[in-house]
Amino acid sequence: MTTTSSVPAPARSPAAAVTGAAVVAALGGLLFGYDTGVISAALLYIAPQFALSELWQQVVVASLLVGAIVGVGLGGIIADALGRRRTLSITSIVFTAGAVISALAPDLATLLGSRLLLGFAIGTASLSVPAYIAEIAPPEKRGSLVSINQIMISSGILLSYVSGFLLAEAGAWRWMLGLAGIPSLLMFFGLFGLPESPRWLVARGRIDEARAVLRRIVGADRVEAELSTLSGAVTAEDSVTYRDVLKPAMRPAIYLGIGVAAVNQLVGVNAITYYAPTLLTKAGFGASAAILSSVGIGVANVVFTLVGLLLVDRIGRRPLLLVGLGGVVASLVGIGLLYAVTDLSGGWGVVLVALLITYEAMFSASIGLAMWLINSEIFPTALRGKAGSFGMFTHWGLNLIISLTVLSAFEAFTPSGLFWLYAVFGLIGFWYLKKYLPETRGRTLEEVEAVLRARARR
Repeated sequence: MTTTSSVPAPARSPAAAVTGAAVVAALGGLLFGYDTGVISAALLYIAPQFALSELWQQVVVASLLVGAIVGVGLGGIIADALGRRRTLSITSIVFTAGAVISALAPDLATLLGSRLLLGFAIGTASLSVPAYIAEIAPPEKRGSLVSINQIMISSGILLSYVSGFLLAEAGAWRWMLGLAGIPSLLMFFGLFGLPESPRWLVARGRIDEARAVLRRIVGADRVEAELSTLSGAVTAEDSVTYRDVLKPAMRPAIYLGIGVAAVNQLVGVNAITYYAPTLLTKAGFGASAAILSSVGIGVANVVFTLVGLLLVDRIGRRPLLLVGLGGVVASLVGIGLLYAVTDLSGGWGVVLVALLITYEAMFSASIGLAMWLINSEIFPTALRGKAGSFGMFTHWGLNLIISLTVLSAFEAFTPSGLFWLYAVFGLIGFWYLKKYLPETRGRTLEEVEAVLRARARR
């Protein structure tokens, strides 16, 4: 595949150029959110059309996650070989193909194949989008620009719920799935005007091209200093192996990265993201009412992700995460109690939706945000890529397991039992993070590393 030069002529200020590039790249996050969330509404209509049992409904959902795990495993290799921008271009093509094929799927096998394809794109995007944004962003803006991806993921989930509601009356699940092709095409064409990652260019010895990109994104006065920093970082990371990552001094950070990712999944967020309309119809809601309720959940996701971003550097990671996780546990206990002592008729159904929205709000502002942030802050710069992969695989692996078991567990444990089980996992996670998570706000990466190394020595 050919693209335009990796160094387009500068036409805007460095700040505008970088922000524009981050927004275009973060369309991959929007697609990540849309394609994971849209199945929640579409499944209500796919299931009867293809006569799917609960097991096969779970397989349809989980097929996306199987593809995502493969994408996570191969995405980094592809991005290192072809470059960040070219990888994102290929990913946008795969997103488009997956959306079209899933919308036209004549049978279950084709639908599953398209979901695997979309999952591969999601897994690749989950690595490549934040990496690309981080590598083109100046240090003082890196946090806010990388966070655009998280906002886009939440916005994609919300858009999927809105499209599901608008198309629910017609039962147009094919349109629900196919609409993802629009932002993927916008992403593809938008990428033609963006620069390649200067870090990748330095790693390939293309110093003059890297210098030209840096002149565009940081300004001429900072080019040589940034180039020197990049050269040192690339040299350090190239010398790192997994043997270095697994040394005893690194284990507390590895365990913490895995633990944060595990808590993120084990409190059952994707049971709600993927199955909220299905769970609500089981509670007596009509299809349109169930999907409309999921829109409220999506709004809470977006709004409280923004709230979390505003608070995380003001009050710190630990207070935000622990208070939010406490709210998640309380919401889960309340949902389980509601199922246990009421028949959800009348106003009790409204209370159920309110508790689900509260759950989503508490999750989005805390552990939903912190999972990605903590894994980006607890590892030394040279080891971050390899060390962070442990948390990434934990996230996607547990996501797959939960998506394959939600409906079966709903029947086996009863609704109350399932939500209380998630609450128990949340309590264990609260204890673990309270004991082992250091506060990273206001600390350099080296200071965070020193705290974790001290724990390793103890």
